[in-house]
Amino acid sequence: MKKNVGMLILFLLLGWLLGAWIAKALQSIKFLSFLTHPTRISWSPRADLDIISYNITINFELSLLSLIGIIAAFWLYRRL
Repeated sequence: MKKNVGMLILFLLLGWLLGAWIAKALQSIKFLSFLTHPTRISWSPRADLDIISYNITINFELSLLSLIGIIAAFWLYRRL
């Protein structure tokens, strides 16, 4: 199978999503809180150039289980 960047990005996003879903499902279990506690990463570029202005906000939530999902997806991608 030919590997390309688009497939890698798809694998990584799906791994992140699966890890986030598992973290949400396990959030009620107290002793797993170190795996499920999300860290929010925000980026909001903005500009006002008199004729056009923009304000974009991008938020990422990353937990340890999400990171494990990304690593597992990368590993699966390399195995193909």
